[in-house]
Amino acid sequence: MHFLERNTQDLRSFISELKINGSQNTSDQQDYPKLTIITPSYNQADFLERTILSVLNQNYPNLEYMIVDGGSTDHSVEVIKKYEKYLSWWVSEKDRGQVHAINKALEKATGDYIGFQNSDDVYFPGTFSRFGKAALNQEDDIIYGDLYMISPDDEVTEILKTTSYSFDCQILEGMQIHNQSLFFKRALVEKYGKFDESYRFAFDYEFITRYTYQKSTKVRKVEGLGGALRVHPDAKSSTIASVGKEEHAKIQKLYISTNGSAASNKIRYLWCRVRKILYFALRLDLQYIRFRFSR
Repeated sequence: MHFLERNTQDLRSFISELKINGSQNTSDQQDYPKLTIITPSYNQADFLERTILSVLNQNYPNLEYMIVDGGSTDHSVEVIKKYEKYLSWWVSEKDRGQVHAINKALEKATGDYIGFQNSDDVYFPGTFSRFGKAALNQEDDIIYGDLYMISPDDEVTEILKTTSYSFDCQILEGMQIHNQSLFFKRALVEKYGKFDESYRFAFDYEFITRYTYQKSTKVRKVEGLGGALRVHPDAKSSTIASVGKEEHAKIQKLYISTNGSAASNKIRYLWCRVRKILYFALRLDLQYIRFRFSR
């Protein structure tokens, strides 16, 4: 069986129903860093329950889960109330959009690390445990992994693996870290500020770039797939793609202008391309190389 088919089966089983095992004890809660997960949502009831299940079914022992609904007019609130007892906080009220919704939750978050998962995207089995163990030493400010692409009916259609982080590549190549597989320290928000509401699409690219522009920020990739981006006609990434390109270009221009001459930036860009190939080649990740080149 092709590995995408196996992952499709695993995902569909994982988010098919609530699977809280209740086996974690107090010592587990003390061992794992506290993790705050935020789900901003607006009229995504068809997918929201699967997002919620992908969080709760992690059975992470030290979880704070918040849902910020923008006053949905579909049955989103019914879905949220179904799982209300497992939530640390939720609200359904008119807001200024996705970024404002996340910022409202950031003001209430108490976790050591924070992640946010949109209401049409999901986490994969074992993600929180793997990333929680990686964060035990509390030295890394940002930890992240790889990404799946999924269809409206949870079919895994593509895998997007990332390399170790490079700030040069972040501003010259574009997004290096995807929010679906991202966890960052709450201390970064306290130190460098919340997300910029002036960006409708590229706010995640902006805050990651802003946080990692500070040389003291420690970033580490954790091997393995963390989350999945769902591709469907009503997805934000589908409806405002042109806006996203403009916003990305604006951010890149801002940081590139402080990062050297045009000639040196061109050389660094070429190195980023070579670096990506070498990253997977040196790890003998032949399955992924074959997958990328067969498409």
